[in-house]
Amino acid sequence: MSMFCYQCSEAAKGTGCTVKGVCGKEESVANLEDVLIYNLKGLAYWTKIAREKGVLNEEADLFLLEGLFSTITNVNFDPERFVEFNNKAIFLRDKMKDIAVSEGTNPNAPYDAATWKPAGTMTDYLAKYTAASVLAEENEDIRSLKELLIYGLKGIAAYADHAYVLKYKSDEIFKFTEDALVETLRKDITVNELITLVLKAGEIAVKTMELLDRANTTTYGKQQITQVSTALIDGPGILVSGHDLLDLEELLKQTEGKGVNIYTHGEMLPAHAYPELKKYKHLVGHFGTAWYNQREEFDKFNGAILFTTNCIVPPKDSYKDRVFTTGLVGWPGIKHIPSKANGTKDFTPVINKAIEAGGVKATEGKTLTIGFAHDQVMALADKVLEAVNSGAIKRFVVMAGCDGRFKEREYYTEVAKQLPKDTVILTAGCAKFRYNMLDLGDIGGIPRVLDAGQCNDSYSLAYVALKLKEVLGLDDINKLPISYDIAWYEQKAVCVLLALLYLGVKGIRLGPVLPAFLSPNVAKVLVENFDIKPINGVKEDIEKMMLGK
Repeated sequence: MSMFCYQCSEAAKGTGCTVKGVCGKEESVANLEDVLIYNLKGLAYWTKIAREKGVLNEEADLFLLEGLFSTITNVNFDPERFVEFNNKAIFLRDKMKDIAVSEGTNPNAPYDAATWKPAGTMTDYLAKYTAASVLAEENEDIRSLKELLIYGLKGIAAYADHAYVLKYKSDEIFKFTEDALVETLRKDITVNELITLVLKAGEIAVKTMELLDRANTTTYGKQQITQVSTALIDGPGILVSGHDLLDLEELLKQTEGKGVNIYTHGEMLPAHAYPELKKYKHLVGHFGTAWYNQREEFDKFNGAILFTTNCIVPPKDSYKDRVFTTGLVGWPGIKHIPSKANGTKDFTPVINKAIEAGGVKATEGKTLTIGFAHDQVMALADKVLEAVNSGAIKRFVVMAGCDGRFKEREYYTEVAKQLPKDTVILTAGCAKFRYNMLDLGDIGGIPRVLDAGQCNDSYSLAYVALKLKEVLGLDDINKLPISYDIAWYEQKAVCVLLALLYLGVKGIRLGPVLPAFLSPNVAKVLVENFDIKPINGVKEDIEKMMLGK
C-alpha cells in the first residue's frame, strides 16, 4: 500500500486509509507525517539524554509539541511545509546529540531514528516511509498501544502549544513527551508497560488541560454566560476558524476602527464568552457549524477566512482565494501568515482581502447561549444541587467531543431530542453543533445544554464532576448521576478520553465507531477495565443511561 493512516474516526472501511486520506490528505503528506513522527522520536531520544545530564533545551521541547500538533488530522496538507518540519527536527536532533555527547554521552545510539542522515529533500524523506510507517511495528497489540499513546501525545501537544503561546508552560509536560516518544522506539517494550504509559498520558492530559484553562482565564478572564448571534451583518467581514485565542485577539486589535466585522467559526465560538475578547465591539457573532460543513458554508460568506489551527478541509475554488492560514496550518497554494521574530503576526493581507471582497450580506440567525465553563457552573452550584436533590434534574449526560461528516452522527442529535426533559446535557467541542441550536428549554432557569467551550474545555466537565462528587459526599465519581456519550473524530478527542480514564470514569459510550487503531485485544482491555461501550440505538442507549448503565 502507498500509505497507511487510521488515526481518525473516518478511516476508510473502518480499517485505515491506504491510497488517500478521507480527510483529503495526499499520500505524500501522510508519509511525510509518519517520517516526521519518526524524526521527533529521534529528537526526543537526544533531548531526554541531555536532560538527564542536566541540560534543558526549550527550543527542542517546544518543537516536539509543534511537530506532533502539525500531524493532527486536518491541520496541515502542504508537503513542502512537512519537508521544512522534518529538516528542523533533524537539525534540532543533531544539535541535542552534540550537547549530549559534549556531556560525556556515547555518540552511538541504539535507534535508527536517532542517527540516520537524510539529505533534507522530499525524495529522501519519502524513501524513509517504510521504516517510519505505523505498520513497521509488526505486533498488532504493541502497535495499537503505541499508536494510542502517540495519538494521546498529539492531543496533549496541541493543548500545551496553545498554553505556551500565552506564556504558560510545564516542564512536566515537556519531560513526559520526551520519555513517551522514546519508549515507543523500544522493540522490547511490553503490553503492560505501554498500558502504564497510556494511563500516565491521561494524567498528563488532565494537567495540560488545567494549564490551558489557567492560561486562557488568566489572559482573557473567566468565561461569562453570553448570548451570541449567528446572524451576519452587512459589511466587510473576517471569519476565524480553529482554536487559537491569541490569533483572534491580535486580529481584533489590528481591525479595530477599520469597519471590518469579525465572526467566529467552529470551535472559536467560546471566544465570545471571555471578557477580554468580548469587549471588542466588532466581534459581532458566530457563523457556521462544525468543520465538515465549511465547503458549503464558506461559499455563503463573502469575506476573508482565517484558519488558526486544525479543521481545514480541501477548499473549493469559489472561495480559495479568500482563505488564509497561520500557525501550524497549511494548504498548498494558500497564503500563510507567519509569525514575526517577536512572535506577533501581521494580518494586513487578511484585512485587505476582507475589504476587497465587497462585504458579506446580512442574514437572520439564532442566538446561542454559551460560557458554562466550570467557574460559571460552580456559581450555579446551589441551584444545580437543589434541582438534583428535588428530582427536577434526574441526570446529566456528557455529550462532548468532535463532530464529523458521517450519517451515523445524527445519533447524537436524536439523543439530544429524545432525552427526558429532566436531563441536562454537558457539552464541549464541536459535537455541540449537532444539538446546540435545538430549542431544548431549561430546568428552573438552568439551560438543558450547558456549553463549556472548546474540546480542551472538557477539563471543565471533569472539574464539575469532581466537585459534585465532593459536595455530594460520594466516594466514587461513577456514583454521580452522570452518563458519558462521547463523540470522537481526531486525536485531541483521544487525549480527552485518556484524561477521563485516568480520572476513573467508567461506562463511557464512544462513537460513532470504536477507533480502528484499537486491536481486538487492546479493545478488550479497555472494555474489561473501563467498561467502554459502543453506541447502539438511540432509545436503547437513553434507557440505559437513565438507569446509570
